[in-house]
Amino acid sequence: MRGLPLAARAYVCTVVVLAAFSIGLSSFHGIDWTTLAVLALLSVICESAPAPLDSKNARVSLSYSAGLASVILLGPAGAAMVGASAIFAGRRDIGLVKRLFNGAQFALAGYLAGVVYIAAGGETGKPTNGSFPGIITPYVGAVVTYVAVNFALVAVVLVLTKLAPLWGFQWRPIGSLAAGQLAYGMFGLLIAAPWGLIGPFSAVLVLLPMLLARWAFEQTSAQKRAHAATIAALCQAVETKDYYTRGHSERVSRGSAMIAQAIGMPPSRVGAIRYAGMLHDVGKLGVPTKVLQKAGDLTEEEFAAIQLHPMRGLEIVREIGFLDEALAGIMHHHERMDGTGYPMGLAGGEIPEFARVISVADAFDSMTSNRSYRAARSLEEGISELRRCAGTHFDPALVEAFIAALESEGWTQPEPVCPPEGEEIETTQQDHDDPSTPLRVASEGVR
Repeated sequence: MRGLPLAARAYVCTVVVLAAFSIGLSSFHGIDWTTLAVLALLSVICESAPAPLDSKNARVSLSYSAGLASVILLGPAGAAMVGASAIFAGRRDIGLVKRLFNGAQFALAGYLAGVVYIAAGGETGKPTNGSFPGIITPYVGAVVTYVAVNFALVAVVLVLTKLAPLWGFQWRPIGSLAAGQLAYGMFGLLIAAPWGLIGPFSAVLVLLPMLLARWAFEQTSAQKRAHAATIAALCQAVETKDYYTRGHSERVSRGSAMIAQAIGMPPSRVGAIRYAGMLHDVGKLGVPTKVLQKAGDLTEEEFAAIQLHPMRGLEIVREIGFLDEALAGIMHHHERMDGTGYPMGLAGGEIPEFARVISVADAFDSMTSNRSYRAARSLEEGISELRRCAGTHFDPALVEAFIAALESEGWTQPEPVCPPEGEEIETTQQDHDDPSTPLRVASEGVR
């Protein structure tokens, strides 16, 4: 509590007091205490094992199902009590203040959801055959209320503790979290519906598949973390060879995703193009360091080694199954719309869409990053160069999509990269990613 800002402390105390009043002033006449105890225990078990979602660090509490089942079976007072049981969740990463806040927010959410449920015509107690389908609409209202109250209470504390901005929430992960909460909330109806026939055993029937689903989510999340670690290791190896381009792969990944989202790619393809952007230069591992860092003109053989790096990249990562469409982006990101690119001289629509997207982000980051031989160009200069090369180097539609994304999301230019103290690194005077500085080949001028 001491580490919280004053406003956050006051807010947490207010939420806890309101939850205490909602419980203390309620009537528990006619409450089935056995049902309440079973649902509270179910809530504690579920709260102790939240399910991971796709969004970074996002988890959804499985206790939503128990809390919302209690809305039907116990009414507002019982739902508040079940929600308050979150204080006893078996998670070591949660301190006392956070436990109190979690219990209070779930208690308030349960109480208000119960009020909405009754106001919408829902009847409390064990459902019977005659309860359906009339119970469904009030229950959906209760679910939406429960999720909305939780979101609102958490959002305020995040803003007051400066863990989230007052404006500019990232709505995509929030949407993913809300969808998960709504889905788990609907399980509450499955718990409550057969309670009159089989009693508390209905909670067990629902809990087992829920925990199985949670385990599946955890496995998927672990697999994605392994994928990210694999890609990070490859990127680190590339940047060790080409010191002055550190951070380039991450920025190209972000820029590629910005374009993909701007043109309406589905989330699965946006994720794949992030991978492609991260690994687009992995083929540099097959290019001699002295070629990558050569200060003078390239020989024909050295130029050929540069041209082959996309193919070498494909050879390195082609057996990584989860990359899928990303492989085409890695292979062809140096093709040009007029057919003068490499490694295969594809033109126009022959170039895979992933490759056309990456080439725009790749060139822009190269131009607007510091290099050993020049300072970074401004964002305006980078945009001007993209437009100048649209139709010859780049897909004009993707250039405009990127520019629109830059205007809405912004772009932070990287700080200059300095080699470790005491190390002497030979640095190149040209950049194969920068369309404004073509590579110089000794026998034939520039390319």
